[in-house]
Amino acid sequence: MGGSPVAAVQDASDDADARVVVLVAGSPVDSASDSLPPPPVAATPAAEAKQEPVPVLGPEEPKQEAEAAAAAAGVQAMAVTVVRDVETGLNASTSDRDGDGAGDKPSWFTPKRLLVMFCIINMLNYVDRGAIASNGVNGTRKSCSGGTCTSGSGIQGDFDLNNLEDGSLSSAFMVGLLVSSLIFASLVKRYNPFRLIGVGLLVWTIATAGCGVSFDFWSITICRMFVGVGEASFISLAAPFIDDNAPVAQKTAWLGMFYMCIPTGIALGYVYGGLVGKYLNWRAAFWGESILMVPFVILGFVIKPLNLKGFAHNTRKEYGQMLNPEVQDQINNNNGTKHVLPDGIEDLSGRVPQKLSLSSFCHGLMTEIGRFSKDMKELLQEKVFVIVVLGYISYNFVIGAYSYWGPKAGQEIYNMGSADLMFGGITIVCGIVGTLAGGFILDKIGSTIPNAFKLLSGATFVGAIFCFGAFCFKSLYGFIPSFAVGELSVFATQAPVNFVCLHAVKPRLRPLAMAVSTVSIHIFGDVPSSPLVGLLQDKINNWRATALILTSILFAAVVFWFIGIFVPSVDRFNEESEHGLERSNLRPLLDENDEPRTSD
Repeated sequence: MGGSPVAAVQDASDDADARVVVLVAGSPVDSASDSLPPPPVAATPAAEAKQEPVPVLGPEEPKQEAEAAAAAAGVQAMAVTVVRDVETGLNASTSDRDGDGAGDKPSWFTPKRLLVMFCIINMLNYVDRGAIASNGVNGTRKSCSGGTCTSGSGIQGDFDLNNLEDGSLSSAFMVGLLVSSLIFASLVKRYNPFRLIGVGLLVWTIATAGCGVSFDFWSITICRMFVGVGEASFISLAAPFIDDNAPVAQKTAWLGMFYMCIPTGIALGYVYGGLVGKYLNWRAAFWGESILMVPFVILGFVIKPLNLKGFAHNTRKEYGQMLNPEVQDQINNNNGTKHVLPDGIEDLSGRVPQKLSLSSFCHGLMTEIGRFSKDMKELLQEKVFVIVVLGYISYNFVIGAYSYWGPKAGQEIYNMGSADLMFGGITIVCGIVGTLAGGFILDKIGSTIPNAFKLLSGATFVGAIFCFGAFCFKSLYGFIPSFAVGELSVFATQAPVNFVCLHAVKPRLRPLAMAVSTVSIHIFGDVPSSPLVGLLQDKINNWRATALILTSILFAAVVFWFIGIFVPSVDRFNEESEHGLERSNLRPLLDENDEPRTSD
């Protein structure tokens, strides 16, 4: 074989599945389409006659050593190129030969349609949260007074639940959500995140339908726990997908649209649960949610999946054989030269499917735990991420208590005739307008981490002042406009705070960052705030003072986010891939432009 000792040939037999072939000097080559050295076959006399011996002379030994060294360097360079091509994609969209990875994208599946799909799914998740809290679904307990007994209604009435048991349904949901968020964030390294969202939605759909056929307290509690499990995958992985595919100038605006679905979904859940519970049955509300989610479950498994930035899940099938140590040895033995692959490639070779056994399972489990611990340590060393989450915890502590105690406090302080409607209406309008406004404002002033902290601290400070002042007013007519301005400013933080969580960490850590953020703001925020505020009210028996003390905690969020302005920060969105190789010329995973990417 004359010419360069290492040659790269691209198989043109299948344009949709481009492959890279590494030819090493000294290896017999029958055609350019052979991706690996063929198994040994008995040579025919004709073939032997065509083969000419290559004389090896003593004086040429130094030249052969130089060629062998060049061959080893060539294999290393080609291996790095292979992994980079796997990550950036040989085509305009990532591909997977066997259909597990993302193939040629459907023409209709554009970034905007991805956003719409995720917004609808997010809204359905929060419709469920609102529905189970509505009077039509949650209902009332059985009661007896003056010799007259009422059968009760809804979940409480059918299962005769006391308030503690009724509140435990929400706790069961949170347990499933918080534990599973971290699990799904870890699984994203081994399985395609788009498929994980599909699995989560399937669990959610089955669990919500199960709530509709539950027969006692424990059955519905278990179903609510699995509803949380199903929602966990979506919460951890949806925002990174949106961040990957949003136009650069509209990233926070797209995140704002996504998080705007939270107050909208809860409000729709109240209305939906009330109407269905009144005219049909509380069980029908859960069945309706389940049916509405089915099309998105199907899409989650039918659509060729996308990869998140920082992860390459098609490596195993496309290049698994070339990275298999046995095949490497076969290549090495062909010319007697041992080629050392880079560390990133050696790590990938360990992913080649092995025979299942108990020992391999335990080894794999320990490996995953070790990787999770390493990632958690690296995540918590990101000062910007820690600061933004500390502020987010303080923020959610107040917002969570507002949502639970606000109507009761308003009724006690201002003698509101319809406190539920008043607080609900203010929250819906201000939640939608404020969340969208926060995203658009950050895009206008420039989507950078320091600008996000400026918006977070400024908007929260204004919101805290107006909310604090609202509870100081003696008149209801002074309270309503002041509280509305305060909530409008406070909700403007939703898109910027999640922008910082996504961009302050390396791409491969984004799912874990979203999971840790979600777990933290619930465990240390809204979960303990409601009982603590109730305990404070029992001690001082003054709702105005309790509301003012609670609102003052918003200033803690202001302090944390103001400090974040001066902490050195780097937007790590384009920093590195999973294997530490630079990702150049990366475009959104879904792109309306069909021109292929080029790789250096």
